[in-house]
Amino acid sequence: MLDRLEDIVKRYQENEIELYNPEVTADLKRYRELMRAQAEMKDIVEKYQAYKKVKQAAEEARGIVDDTAADKELRGLAEAEWKEQSALLAGLAEELKFLLVPQDPNDNKNAILEIRQGTGGEEAALFAADLFSMYRRYAERNGWRFQVISLTEAEKGGFKEVIVEISGAGIYGRMKYESGVHRVQRVPETEAQGRVHTSAATVAIMPEAEDVDVELNPADLKIDTYRASGAGGQHINKTDSAVRITHLPTGLVVSCQDGRSQHANKDSAMRVLRSRLYEMQEKERLAKEKDLRKTQVGSGDRSEKIRTYNYPQNRITDHRIGLTLYNLEDIIRGGDLSAITSALIQADRLAKLQTAI
Repeated sequence: MLDRLEDIVKRYQENEIELYNPEVTADLKRYRELMRAQAEMKDIVEKYQAYKKVKQAAEEARGIVDDTAADKELRGLAEAEWKEQSALLAGLAEELKFLLVPQDPNDNKNAILEIRQGTGGEEAALFAADLFSMYRRYAERNGWRFQVISLTEAEKGGFKEVIVEISGAGIYGRMKYESGVHRVQRVPETEAQGRVHTSAATVAIMPEAEDVDVELNPADLKIDTYRASGAGGQHINKTDSAVRITHLPTGLVVSCQDGRSQHANKDSAMRVLRSRLYEMQEKERLAKEKDLRKTQVGSGDRSEKIRTYNYPQNRITDHRIGLTLYNLEDIIRGGDLSAITSALIQADRLAKLQTAI
């Protein structure tokens, strides 16, 4: 492990020098790659420097303890120091093990959130809106920017589909575990017999792709404009501001009408399209790396049932790690996902660490 850490420190120092190279700063793609690599290595380098300092202090204290010619009182103090530093050293060594687990290169990216009504009719649409509110409050708690790109309302309330861009530090790394089918069990307001109904909504979290991640050939795109409909302000229905982009090679279609102009809608639709294409590329890459896929908590597949929200019992259960909490209202209404997210991250790291060892 120490040899690997020394290699990381060496690479970090070499990258620092390279970042001042004019040829590198002129190459945007290379510059971004280096900056991303530095961000990933920074915590490891700083933790390893702390480890070396503590190790040196422990060795110096041990040297005094082993020195039979040293004063007895001094040796007693040194032994206490050695025990304290040894405990710190063990803790730092454990932290370094986790930091050495390969990181997802997308963890520091912004995220595109998609929520869709699933099985359950009207109740599923209402649940999709509840999940939207939960994630919006979660973003507010973390100081993230939460911007609606596209929203389609259901006829009797709730959402058929909503697409959101979430911007800030380390978002995808904390949000990616939300991808999958979310199931709700509760008594609908229209249920006269008081029976519990089960419905679902599908959540997809994608890393927001940058221009350097996905290159789009204009010849591969079919761009249509049309008159927007529904909520959105006085400009709605007066201009052809809505935009639909079709990626001809894959058949992917993205529509956006919630922006204030055709240009804004086109820009938003292009961001979503890039992210969906990037997600497809990542899935293909991960499918080839089967060993890596086995170390992940959940596959991120949109068809995988990941969580159940049981309102009568105020219970929320994450099926991937067997976590059950009894504060559903705090999570849904308050957006307090911290306990679930932290447990998922920890479980994922432990699984990957087992494989790495």
